[in-house]
Amino acid sequence: MRFTLAKRLDWRRDGDRWPNRGCSRFVTAGGIRWHVQLLGQGPVLLLLHGTGAATHSWRDLAPLLAEHFTIIAPDLPGHGFTEALPYAQMSLPGMSAALGALLERLGLAPEAVVGHSAGAAIMVRACLDARLAPRALIAINGALLPWRGVPGQVFSPTARLFAAVPVISRFLSWHALDRKAVEGLMANTGSQLDDTGIELYRRLIGDAGHVRATLSMMANWDLEPLAQALPALEPPLLLIVGEADGTVSPREAERVRARLPGTEIQRLPGLGHLAHEECPEIVAGLIRERLAPPGLSSAPS
Repeated sequence: MRFTLAKRLDWRRDGDRWPNRGCSRFVTAGGIRWHVQLLGQGPVLLLLHGTGAATHSWRDLAPLLAEHFTIIAPDLPGHGFTEALPYAQMSLPGMSAALGALLERLGLAPEAVVGHSAGAAIMVRACLDARLAPRALIAINGALLPWRGVPGQVFSPTARLFAAVPVISRFLSWHALDRKAVEGLMANTGSQLDDTGIELYRRLIGDAGHVRATLSMMANWDLEPLAQALPALEPPLLLIVGEADGTVSPREAERVRARLPGTEIQRLPGLGHLAHEECPEIVAGLIRERLAPPGLSSAPS
């Protein structure tokens, strides 16, 4: 799959080459226009992608899960084909509120949620804010705790600086013209993607608006309140951890379990931060197993 890079993603131009496009619809909720993919039948399962990604991240996993569940997969605000929230609302509480508005507009209440990376933090925040009331939560390489050491001290300030200067977003998106630069970014996650996966991320990074939304989200990210509130989380949590993850250290799973006893951890040797894109069949199997009795009863295949 090849794309011609453009300044901004446009559904009329780029939508015909978007994964699972037949399941896409546009919904206005919370003051913005969302791109959402709906597919399958059975108990409702919400999929939340991570920072800098979009619904394409579920391109192979969602159809597998749709054999058993009704899938809701939105592009987060400012990502992919969804409009951005105002800068100050590109935060965990802001994303939680926006997600609640979207689900209310759709009239669907997820019985379970799968969140990847920062999507896992949004999922947990939305539960703590009573905007979600699922029976089960699954985090894939979830970014649930503040970064430790020097990265934690420079991460948000640097993102705030970059987000405040539009030319930086344009410069970073211009870098997507260099396929090797995008391949390098993906390799740093510890994951190995196929050509289609690389091209889709290249398309996203080539969109300056998407890059600016990603930086805005990072700039507003404060995980300390979430970490402090974790013990109050009620739905059972499963952490799927790629042991080759180069973005969120696999050791963070034990820190999460120390704050939330009873958390289960499933480790995947050899897989990186984008484990669900590398081996969707394995991840789908873990999700189905987790959501089988005595929890949820998935629709028969």
